Amino acid sequence: MPIFAAAAEAAHAPSTDSPLTVVTRQFGWDPRLFFSQMILIILVALVLARYAYKPLLAMLDLRKRQIAEGLENAEKTRKELANAQIKAQEILTQASIQSNKAIEEARASAAKILEQESQKAIATAGDIIAKAKQSNEAELARMKSELRKEIGRLVVATSSKVAGKLLTAEDQSRLAEETNRQMSSN
Repeated sequence: MPIFAAAAEAAHAPSTDSPLTVVTRQFGWDPRLFFSQMILIILVALVLARYAYKPLLAMLDLRKRQIAEGLENAEKTRKELANAQIKAQEILTQASIQSNKAIEEARASAAKILEQESQKAIATAGDIIAKAKQSNEAELARMKSELRKEIGRLVVATSSKVAGKLLTAEDQSRLAEETNRQMSSN
């Protein structure tokens, strides 16, 4: 019989029972079944709490800690990356400064070497010019000496032909000396 029909029947019939008894009878409430189901529900709740809920909470707690650690590690890694980028920039800046310094030192060294080599070249050129002058002067002196001898011989030869006689060795020497003196004065 449906519940509504039972409720309607109970409303029309006069009752001597208490309203609680009437309601329990209409809804089919049995105290033994109710308490046995309550005990069963409590047992199931305790078993679930011990074997399902606690491990589930432990797993959730573990997962929560792992997520927190992951976030901490990610933050730590982000900070380390930022520090590494700053250090890399500092290293690049220092390397740039050092390379510029090395370039400037190389330029200064090259300029110094160029100056030294220029001075050496100038000194060598001066030595070559001095040696050339000395060589020219020696050659000029040798040529003058040869020229004097030749002129002296020619003067003697010409004088002997003009005079028509052979000059003695003493005359030849006197004429050669006189010619050399006159040539030296010119």
